[in-house]
Amino acid sequence: MAWLAGAGLAACGDSKKPAEATPPKGSFRSIDITGAEYARKLELPDGDGKPRSLTEFKGKVVVVFFGYTQCPDVCPTTMAELSQVKRALGDDGTRMQGIFVTVDPERDTGPVLKAYVDNFNAGFIGLRGSAEQTKEVAREFKVFYAKVPGKTESTYTIDHTAGSYIFDTQGRIRLFSRHNAGPKALEDDIRSLLRETA
Repeated sequence: MAWLAGAGLAACGDSKKPAEATPPKGSFRSIDITGAEYARKLELPDGDGKPRSLTEFKGKVVVVFFGYTQCPDVCPTTMAELSQVKRALGDDGTRMQGIFVTVDPERDTGPVLKAYVDNFNAGFIGLRGSAEQTKEVAREFKVFYAKVPGKTESTYTIDHTAGSYIFDTQGRIRLFSRHNAGPKALEDDIRSLLRETA
């Protein structure tokens, strides 16, 4: 699987401005993309068709992952790790929000997406846009995805960016977590972001 197409990762330097300003770069196990000029907006319907936006999760660390429900390896592994991290955070788990954005709206209907996400954690949210909305969101996040034909028209797979985007409690993009970094690294980074507002 490809990960992070367009890997030019921009970050701002240290800052002593008020809390609403871009925070200084911290010491994280994920790639620090604080101040990036992308991944700043996410507005799509959930599995029930309800419009959702990053802005509604202020106060939580948000982890956004792009994938599809028929993905054989990367997606279920990532979702299982997110669920594991949420449990490991204990009481702080309520301040972490997992979001799964499908890059396969053709097969990932609302009910299919909702059942898939709920299987990992009932508190996680699946988002599904039209084909055009999916392209726009992927462009905003610099996410790569492409169909790989299968034996029949409906058995294709999708190559896609295999990392997670992490937002702080103020809704600012902060980190890119590579696939296979492991749940402990993700847990440590989320705890660090939560401590910033403790």
